[in-house]
Amino acid sequence: MTHARQPAPPFPLTGDSHLDTALALATAGVPVLPLLPLRGGKAPVGNCLACAKNRCGGRPNMKNPGPCHCPRPCHGWAAATTNPAALTSPQWSAAWRQAAAVAYHPAGADVTVVDLDNPAAVEWARATLPPTRTVATSRGEHWIYRGTTTSANSVRPGVDIKSAMAYARWLGPGIGTMTPLPDAVRALLVREEATRRAGVASSTPQRAAWDHSAATGCRHTERYVHTGLNKGLAMIRARTEQGAGSQAFGVARFLAALHTACPGPCGLDAIASDLIAAAVSVGVPEPYATRAVTNGLDTALNQSATHRRGNAA
Repeated sequence: MTHARQPAPPFPLTGDSHLDTALALATAGVPVLPLLPLRGGKAPVGNCLACAKNRCGGRPNMKNPGPCHCPRPCHGWAAATTNPAALTSPQWSAAWRQAAAVAYHPAGADVTVVDLDNPAAVEWARATLPPTRTVATSRGEHWIYRGTTTSANSVRPGVDIKSAMAYARWLGPGIGTMTPLPDAVRALLVREEATRRAGVASSTPQRAAWDHSAATGCRHTERYVHTGLNKGLAMIRARTEQGAGSQAFGVARFLAALHTACPGPCGLDAIASDLIAAAVSVGVPEPYATRAVTNGLDTALNQSATHRRGNAA
């Protein structure tokens, strides 16, 4: 991760108007959109009639890709763009005249924003997370890291994570050196209910046993893979009181890292299925178990890809 290229935001960019600021950010490769005065200056532009209630199908870059290429700033974060022609177009002009702030799409600029909404959350971050670029907000701070992840609100009291499929207000360049997104932030996205909590309905996912018939590009022997997998499963199943979801995240990250030098495919889907089943077996709700394992696999694979790009540079 230390070899990752420094992404565009937040550079010390300023403008005489919200549109000027947006254009400066867009020039630096930061996708932007206007925010309206509603909700304290945090509201995106509402969808036009053609896009209302998503009847257009949504934009191609949304979670469920659709065909919409509306020239207006519809669909919230998905409208964010670096295209100056779009930003200055007649379809966007009314929004800029009303704008109360500029927002940007963090993942589109290869960053993640940890939104700390009160002094207690800031103190927690200072004691828990590695230092990075910080931007003061009206109630707390934005901590900006290099790298992207999923987004979620209220991952802990006063803490939101904004990256993919989200927007954050541009509040200035901030201070400090931007550092790589730490695993501690990714782990916050593994929301785990207390293990063995009464009333939690969990189902055991369908399992597909790992073997070389699917993992044709794996460099490891079946014995090697199964030894590591079985140790990881035992570690997850030992968490009968709490922490099974976090353990599943760690095991998935470790096992995926073993395969980053393989030409692939390595059958990681089957490994993931076993890890999810183990977490579910000790009471972790299936959605949380799935998210923990997926984030763990993605973390290892993304770190490896970033390292290779850095070495190539």
